[in-house]
Amino acid sequence: MELVVRKSDLLRELQFFQGIVERKTTLPVLANVLMQADGESVELAATDTEVGLRSRCAASVTKSGASTLPAKKLYEIVKALPETDVRIEQDKSGVKVAAERFESRLSTLPRDEFPQLPEGGDRVATLPRESLKHMVEKTQFAMTGEDTRYYLNGALFVLKPDQMSLVATDGHRLALVTVPRDRSDATTSEEDEGVKVLLPRKTTLELSKLLGEGKEAITYERSENHLFFRVEGRTLISRMMDAQFPAYERVIPKGNDKNVTFDRERINNAVRRVALLSNERSRAVKFQITSGKAEVTSSSPEIGEAREELLVDYEGSELQICFNAQYVLDFLGAVESDTISLSLKDDASQALLKPVGVDGYDYTYVIMPMRI
Repeated sequence: MELVVRKSDLLRELQFFQGIVERKTTLPVLANVLMQADGESVELAATDTEVGLRSRCAASVTKSGASTLPAKKLYEIVKALPETDVRIEQDKSGVKVAAERFESRLSTLPRDEFPQLPEGGDRVATLPRESLKHMVEKTQFAMTGEDTRYYLNGALFVLKPDQMSLVATDGHRLALVTVPRDRSDATTSEEDEGVKVLLPRKTTLELSKLLGEGKEAITYERSENHLFFRVEGRTLISRMMDAQFPAYERVIPKGNDKNVTFDRERINNAVRRVALLSNERSRAVKFQITSGKAEVTSSSPEIGEAREELLVDYEGSELQICFNAQYVLDFLGAVESDTISLSLKDDASQALLKPVGVDGYDYTYVIMPMRI
């Protein structure tokens, strides 16, 4: 293998692989990126056996070939090089990476040790890029990171001919985004009741990175065991989670008849300030809501206490409820609307937060109250 590639082109692709490769693994080749040079381009691939990525960038290939290189070190080397052409050449002792007067040699592992990545699926749909990006951003923080609750360590993707949804929960809060969909985007037949697949946490995080640049729509494919998201010439491959996601529809409250409307920026700043003196373990802040105003308070025996008063749109009986401050801030940081609504039933039932006056999507955030 012998090729020349522009530093900026190679660096742009390598950065997407850093979250895919496994740093600590019993299979050393999973810490490597596979490079396959042929024709006028070089193809890159990496996987942790659950999530994989394949991409390509333009190159001047003198000699075709393939090898696996340490993904992290290759990225660090290329990043440190000046903006110029990078020469990559394989010989019996490894792979030489050079530019201008700099030269390095990386140890490699055989191509044959690299796992075979699935090529694609047979169910195809076109997904609007911005819509999918918003869906991921507004739900990914609600996934759990606990291995003990594997079925919550991901997000449920529901695809119907007229809409698509993404929902995530950690058992204490739930985030659900639903976006209308043009039926003409369904390029193959889909079940009327919708396609439901569970995306691993890592898949949603890597998908979010891929959606960060470009404007092209996303091609979605599904095979028996894998999902494929084709984005700007890159393909994210994900094994489907073999787990049962909770019946999330039952969690969304229907009888919350007490509605409070807040200015988003003001409540965000108030909760952030008051939470500074909350209990470091519980992160609890209390909302004392009366007609026309809400008082946000916190206290910690070791630190002290804080309070801030907000003007709100509310006419009704006095309410008191306590939330994890970080859960509230996660929601407020994900919405763009100037106004948000809080719907309550009582101090012991789940509350409902929603942005007010937004078009193009429906965002529902359910949060369980705390007892302190």
